[in-house]
Amino acid sequence: MDSREQVEPHVVWTVVDSGIGPLLLAASREGLVNVVFHATDAVRDRAVERLAARLGTEPVEAPGSPLLAEAIRQFEAYFAGGRRDFELPLDWSLISGFNRAVLRELASGVPYGQVVGYGDLAGRVGQPGAAQAVGMAMGANPLPVVVPCHRVVESDGGIGGFGGGLETKRRLLALEGVLPEPLF
Repeated sequence: MDSREQVEPHVVWTVVDSGIGPLLLAASREGLVNVVFHATDAVRDRAVERLAARLGTEPVEAPGSPLLAEAIRQFEAYFAGGRRDFELPLDWSLISGFNRAVLRELASGVPYGQVVGYGDLAGRVGQPGAAQAVGMAMGANPLPVVVPCHRVVESDGGIGGFGGGLETKRRLLALEGVLPEPLF
């Protein structure tokens, strides 16, 4: 183990303000591993406990960590309207199988300002007819915003569900120009 590994914990986290409320960002040495909406104290504490259980290591609050610095910068730029794409290393260890395939396709194949239907996304990963399974994958997304599950909508034009709440989804889609900004 080199001295850098002794100083930098395996998983670090911080809470940042955003255009949609406080977000918990967690990163490992491999990359950003988790983004959690509405990171109030209680939500934050539960998220950190879940990360510890799933990753087998105690996440450390470290807002100044080099592992988080670029993610924080890119989130700030995104919410300020100055960034359309995230260019961050991602740690996919919290997701596997079909869900991982769907989320990777979403991350690489649905650009800023565009949306895709649940069924269309299922077809893109070779599973036509698996729209409900795609919905489950969206709900299991450990990296929302960066892996843009807010861009997945119903084929009939409905907004669909969203783990961060429908108002958060509307605000993200408005930020990207898909929906008009709310009047109030």
